Amino acid sequence: MRYRLEHWLVRLIAGMMRPLSPAMVRAIGTVIGLTFYYGDRQHRRVARRNLMAAFPRKSEAERRMIARDMFAHFGHVLVELLKFSSLSHARMLELVEWEGEDRVQHAFARGRGVLFCTGHFGFWEQHALAHGLRFGPMAVLARALDNPFLNTLLEQTRCITGNSVIYRQGAMRRAMRLLASGQGVGMLIDQHMHSPDAIDVEFFERPASTTSELARLALRTGAPVVPLFALPLPGGRYRMIYEHPVEPPSDDSPDAVREFTQRCTDVLEMYVRRHPELWLWMHRRWRDTGTAAEQAPGMFPTASQDVEADA
Repeated sequence: MRYRLEHWLVRLIAGMMRPLSPAMVRAIGTVIGLTFYYGDRQHRRVARRNLMAAFPRKSEAERRMIARDMFAHFGHVLVELLKFSSLSHARMLELVEWEGEDRVQHAFARGRGVLFCTGHFGFWEQHALAHGLRFGPMAVLARALDNPFLNTLLEQTRCITGNSVIYRQGAMRRAMRLLASGQGVGMLIDQHMHSPDAIDVEFFERPASTTSELARLALRTGAPVVPLFALPLPGGRYRMIYEHPVEPPSDDSPDAVREFTQRCTDVLEMYVRRHPELWLWMHRRWRDTGTAAEQAPGMFPTASQDVEADA
């Protein structure tokens, strides 16, 4: 019953957002996010602890402001996807500015497909939707939501511009086939991992258990890895940025997978440092640090539920 109620609540909110302007939707998202900030003491505490560890030189007032702005951004993420996905394809593209298009074109020109990586930063879902219209469909490696009704709704949303979603067993093999055919594959790399393929890399000078699938795919296939980020612009618009491809480690690297994963994580950290309010600090990214973050419920399902690495 709870899952059905959540599903219909989301559909109700989506219907309410449809006639509103993007700027009005963003304003509503701010209200929703700040409501969570003041009402969700547990995740607010996790965010502040994470910010304290990541930015020890910032004042308490600065960290509190980042946390507040981050919750507001989380409200934007929730409602703006509902609005954006209801628009015509032409209107979606009208709301988007592009940076680094030539990097994508050059990466595809190598003929080995392209791996795109990002994190729970900015407006990653809108970026994937717009990317499908501008550069052709990509397949997104994802974890299913606990609520099957919401997961079906989210998958339908993710696929409205031609993209596809890859879950569970066989994910690596399917991704390799898509890359071999010259297509794009996208992946988030900022979730805490418990799966056998997890490796520790440094994220904000703290060890963070991270998927190694991105690096393994890149090293096996030779596909370039292009980090992408979606930043908010005034008026409910977005700037979609494609960074330079991440340079792979040398052939004689003693730990190429870890080194490649670290380089990709470093690019994500660079953006989070520039725009800390756009990353979800209430996420349990460092679960093995012994902080209160271990005790708060996670925002995402565990890795074993959905994406499993192939041997």
